[in-house]
Amino acid sequence: MRKKLLAVAMSTLMMAGALAGCGGGTKQEAANEIKLGGNFELTGGVANYGKQAVNGIQLAIKEANASGGVLGKQIKLVLADNKSEAAEATNALTKLITQDKVVAVFGPATSSNTIATVQVSQDNKIPIITPTGTSEKITVDNGKTRPYAFRSCFIDPLQGTIMANFASNTLKVKTAVMYIDNSSDYSKGLAKSFETVFTQNGGTILGQEAFLQKDQDFKSTLTKIKALNPEVVFIPAYYEEVGKILKQAREMGMNMPFIGTDGWDDAKVVEIAGAASLNNTYFSSHFSSQDTDPNVVKFIAAYKKEYNQDPSVFSALGYDAGLLMIDAIKRANSTDPQKIRDAIEQTKDLQLSTGIVTIDANHNPIKSAVVIEMKDGKQVFKEKITPKQ
Repeated sequence: MRKKLLAVAMSTLMMAGALAGCGGGTKQEAANEIKLGGNFELTGGVANYGKQAVNGIQLAIKEANASGGVLGKQIKLVLADNKSEAAEATNALTKLITQDKVVAVFGPATSSNTIATVQVSQDNKIPIITPTGTSEKITVDNGKTRPYAFRSCFIDPLQGTIMANFASNTLKVKTAVMYIDNSSDYSKGLAKSFETVFTQNGGTILGQEAFLQKDQDFKSTLTKIKALNPEVVFIPAYYEEVGKILKQAREMGMNMPFIGTDGWDDAKVVEIAGAASLNNTYFSSHFSSQDTDPNVVKFIAAYKKEYNQDPSVFSALGYDAGLLMIDAIKRANSTDPQKIRDAIEQTKDLQLSTGIVTIDANHNPIKSAVVIEMKDGKQVFKEKITPKQ
């Protein structure tokens, strides 16, 4: 019996040792593939964001693999569905790191879900890049940069500032109401930066109202907003609720401009609201398909060829996240997570589809933003803003 127990114990130890080494730098570099994780909203309330971001990442990986791979290896993307929920996002990242043994991770797509995962990446020393999570809290905690968290999109304060200045300078309005998603860090952060800049510009916030994700009937709150008679309504939220709010607001005769942020940037908002309801609305985003920059044109052509449809902003930012990660692995000349982290942090003047990017001290990209107007259900490029470096 003792010999049998000893044999079982030795076998277990050998298996554990083999599993422990499957995803780290040394064993991974001996394999013929580089395993990267994708922690995304593939089902649930914002599944469209996750799926589109994944499309962009997969295109970047496909192009890299077709060109001979990275470090002589093929990249393999391992996906995990976080079901559009913060707790599931944490579970998904834990699985990718501990079971799938990935060396770096893309995602999640939303700010709240990404914030839920950053401690797991820190504890396991695995770098993550969110393509589209814009909350400041993702990369900075109480004034300190989170060492393993990065993004390929701009941050909320930039969007809030852009839309506040747009309201003041382009729309030339003096009064506003903010209608925020109280269940979203993304929405709260944007409202804060919008209010700060709009009031600095001499504007007045007449009121702030709130809703929750998955709410369906907004008419009671919209009645309150209508009574305040603002010149503009700022809704920093995601397309599902935005579409329903705009549809119901227009049905109530609220014809003032509504403005928002990149959470609006999805074709489904037109399906939900209807094209007419979206007239006289504007939002900030990361790129416009009408941009004539050769890098934008090249990306759109490649995306259309691969998926037979136009890319959304989430697809573009997913593609950029893929390029950012691939470039970092090349410069690191290693699949060791720490070396990849260091290389991402040192990214400077890297050409991506949405512009040239440098990663700043807070792990945020310095990059351009655009304002898009909706006309008869179509996006129309309005303005492009390049921040000072």
